[in-house]
Amino acid sequence: MNQIVLASGNKGKLKEFAEILAEFGIEVLPQSQFNVQEVPETGTTFVENAIIKARHAAQVTGLAAIADDSGLEVDALEGAPGIYSARYGGEGASDSDNYTKLLGALKDGDKRSARFQCILVYMRHAKDPTPIICQASWEGSIGFEPRGDNGHGYDPVFIPAEHNCSAAELSSDEKNALSHRGKAMQLLLSELKAKGVLG
Repeated sequence: MNQIVLASGNKGKLKEFAEILAEFGIEVLPQSQFNVQEVPETGTTFVENAIIKARHAAQVTGLAAIADDSGLEVDALEGAPGIYSARYGGEGASDSDNYTKLLGALKDGDKRSARFQCILVYMRHAKDPTPIICQASWEGSIGFEPRGDNGHGYDPVFIPAEHNCSAAELSSDEKNALSHRGKAMQLLLSELKAKGVLG
């Protein structure tokens, strides 16, 4: 079985990647299994941060690496929290810290349209000059209160455009079919097949 390191310690992301790639005989291992330390995300865009993370994980482990940089853009907040989504509520913030701050930042009359963005980067090795970069988004809006127990991050307050429930109220199969990460994963799978990485 081929192994790829996921440049993240996020259990929710690991579960999503592992489920999707298992059918291709690829084992997705968290970087924490190799004692890879989190690398400072010094980029100003999702793409830059994903490349920084993938390169670091590939360098330390010697394996091909996948990194994802994703976040929530809220139109009324000029695209915030954006690349700061994971630490919007402060350094070490929990998911509920982040979405509670977000709900507090939105006024009643604000346009609540929003989207999740996901950038996936696949690097064959740390010096890969042509990493595969895939981008996808998931349109929706911000609800008025958290709902649901599935998912992670901002899922309890994100209402997908196709539904009247939060992303945290969808099954994992429904979410994988609709989500920014699910769509980016499909693009990545197509690219990996085209380049002969996946059979």
